Amino acid sequence: MFFDWAQQPYATLGLTFIFSPYFAAVAADMFMAQGMAEDVAKANAQATWSGAQTIAGLIIAFTAPFLGAWAGATGRKMPWFYLFTVIAVICSASLWYLMPDGTGLMFTLLMFWIGYIAAESAFNLNNAILPTLGDPEKVGRISGGATAFGYWGGVLALFLMLLLFAENDQGVTLLGNPPPFGLDAEAREGTRLVGPFIALWFAIFMIPYFMWVRDVRGASVPRPKVKDVLDRLWTNVRAVFRRRSYASFLFASMFYRDALTAVYSFGGIYARLVLGWDLTMIGIFGIIAAIAAAILSWVGGMADQRLGPKPVIVFCCWMLILVSTIVVGMSRESLLGIPLAEGSIVPDVIFFVCGAIIGGAGGAMYSASRSMMVRHCTAEDAADAFGLFALTGRATAFLAPALITLFTYWFSSNQLGFLPVIFLFLLGLILLRWVQAEGDRAVWSETSSSSA
Repeated sequence: MFFDWAQQPYATLGLTFIFSPYFAAVAADMFMAQGMAEDVAKANAQATWSGAQTIAGLIIAFTAPFLGAWAGATGRKMPWFYLFTVIAVICSASLWYLMPDGTGLMFTLLMFWIGYIAAESAFNLNNAILPTLGDPEKVGRISGGATAFGYWGGVLALFLMLLLFAENDQGVTLLGNPPPFGLDAEAREGTRLVGPFIALWFAIFMIPYFMWVRDVRGASVPRPKVKDVLDRLWTNVRAVFRRRSYASFLFASMFYRDALTAVYSFGGIYARLVLGWDLTMIGIFGIIAAIAAAILSWVGGMADQRLGPKPVIVFCCWMLILVSTIVVGMSRESLLGIPLAEGSIVPDVIFFVCGAIIGGAGGAMYSASRSMMVRHCTAEDAADAFGLFALTGRATAFLAPALITLFTYWFSSNQLGFLPVIFLFLLGLILLRWVQAEGDRAVWSETSSSSA
C-alpha cells in the first residue's frame, strides 16, 4: 500500500495533470516560435511526448521479464527497489529545469521517461508480492485497497501542488496567491517545482516500505548466471501458450492496458491543447478524477471479491470505450458533430464527467487485472509471472503512442489522433472471451480432483 502511495504522484502529477500539459504547452509555443502553424505545432508537441513514451514502453517491455526471472531465481527484490527509487528520485527532481522558453525541453523529456521506467519497473516487482499477502479469495480486495490508497496519495499531492505551487496563466495558484518561498511565477517556478515535489514525496514515503517489507527468507541461493535466467524466462514464455486462459488474459491485458496508459498520458495534454484549459483547471480535473479512482478502486475491489475480477474488467473496458468516443468527437466548436455555441461550457462539463469515469474505471480495471493475474500464478512463480504481465502490458506500449502519433500527424488533429485507443479497448474485450473467470484455479482444481 505504501509503495502505491509513494509512486502515485509520478503518474498523477508527472504523467497526467501537471508536468505533461506544461511540457505540451512549452513545446507547442517553442514550435510556433520556430515558424510552425498553431495546429501543426500542437500536433508536434503531442507527437514528441508520445514518441518518447513509445521508447520508454519498449524498454520496460523487454527488461521486465528478465528482471522478474532474475528476482524469481534469486528470491531477492529489495535491492532492485533501492536502485529504482534512487533513479526515480533523481530523474523527477530534474524536471525543474524545463524553462517556459523551451530551454531544457529534450533533457527533461529524457529524464522524465528514465525515471518513469525505473518507477514502473519497481511497480512490477511490487505486484509480485501480492499473492503472498492473503488468501486467494481476498486478493482482489487487497489489490483494490492498495490501489485506492495510492490514489488518495495522488489526490493529496495534486491538491497541495494546486493550492500552493502550480500557477495559472495569470501567475497565481488555486488560492489566488503567487507561489510561496519567492518562487518566480513569470518563470513558472511554481509549476516547475512539480519535479522536486515528486522526488521528495517518493523518497519520504518509501521509508515505511523499506522499514517493513522484506524479501522472503529461504535457503541461500547462489547468484544465477545470465544464461540460467534466460533459460528460465524462455521456459516461462513457452508455458504460457500451453495455458489458454493465461495466454488469452495476457494478450487481452496487453491491449486494454496499453489503451488505458494512453488515456492517462494524454488526458492532460488533450485538455490543454484542445480545450485550452490552464494548469489550475487541469489540476481540478485531476483531483476529481483521482478521487473517483480512489473510491471506485475500493468499490471495484469489493466487487472483485464478490463477483471475481473478469466482470469488473469487462465493465470498465466498456466505460472507457464510451469516454474515448466522446473525446474523439468533442472540441470547443462541436460535440459528436453537433455544433456548439461560441464560449459554451458543455465541453468543459462533459470532460469533467469523462475525467471521473476515466479515473474510476481505470483504477478499478488495473486493480482487477492484478487480481486476475494472481489467479494464473502461485506465490512461488509470482515474480516470473508478473514479469510476463509487465511484458505484455508493455510489449505493445509503443503501439498506442505510435498510433496516436501517426493519426495525429495524418489528420493534423489532436482529437482524431485518439481514435486508436478505442480499437485497442475493443481488441482487449474480444480476447477476454477466452479467459476463465477463475483463471487457472479451475484447471488446477480439476487436475487435483482427477489425481485424487
